[in-house]
Amino acid sequence: MDFIYESCAGIDVHQSNIVVCVLHGPLTSTRPKREEARFDTTTAGLKECRDFLQSFNVQACGMESTGVYWVPVWSALCQDFELILAQPAHMKNIPGKKTDKKDAHWIAQLTRLDLLPKSFVPDTDIRELRDLTRQRKHYVEARNREVNRIHKTLQLGGIKLTTYIDDIMGASGRHLLNLLRDGEEITKSLIRSAVYTSLKNKVPELMKAMDGNFSEHHRFMLGESLDIYDFYQKKIQRLEQRISDYLVKYEREVDILDSIPGIDRITASVMIAEIGVDMSQFPTAANLASWAGLCPGNNESSGKKKSTKIRRGNAYLKKCLCQAVFAAKRQKNSLITQRFNEIRSRRGPQKATIAMAHSLLKLAYYLLSYQLTYEEYKTIQKGMPETS
Repeated sequence: MDFIYESCAGIDVHQSNIVVCVLHGPLTSTRPKREEARFDTTTAGLKECRDFLQSFNVQACGMESTGVYWVPVWSALCQDFELILAQPAHMKNIPGKKTDKKDAHWIAQLTRLDLLPKSFVPDTDIRELRDLTRQRKHYVEARNREVNRIHKTLQLGGIKLTTYIDDIMGASGRHLLNLLRDGEEITKSLIRSAVYTSLKNKVPELMKAMDGNFSEHHRFMLGESLDIYDFYQKKIQRLEQRISDYLVKYEREVDILDSIPGIDRITASVMIAEIGVDMSQFPTAANLASWAGLCPGNNESSGKKKSTKIRRGNAYLKKCLCQAVFAAKRQKNSLITQRFNEIRSRRGPQKATIAMAHSLLKLAYYLLSYQLTYEEYKTIQKGMPETS
């Protein structure tokens, strides 16, 4: 194998310290000189590490993506060195030789031979947007759990509002919940003034639905859940406003993704946060799909195909794409719906969902690469690469 760098480094990253191994010498040398040092992960320690690397004219540094501990190291060194971030699974050391110094040496050896697969690391704005969209996801899930607790409390108290109201947290449902929480005496006129639209025609049914054994304990539990729900609702709105501020510079990309069936602006923001807007980071659409974990597994031995289970990949991206498929397949007579039904009839709904999520991601790759909306793409589809 040919050596790529005359001077390179491997960094073994931990929470409190990093171990650095520098290999330097002529490219013709099979036994380069080896220098090792350990530094704290404080700002001062990382500055010392930078000076140490510069003293040996290091050209590239390899490191593994250990939790979030690599982020401060990356930020401290990215301006001065070529950095290569790799998944730990792609750079396992030789069994039986596991120490911090040997790990750093192994990483440096892989870097010198250019055998360290690079992970996708977006720029700072995209990473910050990613933090926001992921935090929003966690808040939405916490809010939904609280809605489930509200449903449970109503059922325990004999209140059957969910029989007549699809969205119990909508305007009408929330007004009725407030009446229950406040212990108001329920009358037909009170219900009629609390609900809107077609629910005004269901006042007698709602009257019966609210006649239960709703005790003081149930009112207390409902009030606690409503307060927590409101807390998360405010936090989500605050995050969405900040996400919108970040997306101002990516308005064209948001419009492109929003034009794809099933993808709205929220899903578009998640996709931009996870894959960025520069598709040159991924050589092909297939590379992007593989990175996301949407490609079927390729496991064959002795001519027999074994499991085609997909790998974990990017769980945030996969989840939002699957939700986009659920939204897109509701559109009757669309190409996505037809393709989904075709695959479902042969492979089942789960594999059909993953297959269509795969297709949506590849379509997004082409549209972002060519800066075309979905409608523009369809008009010149014959001259574009296939998406499935």
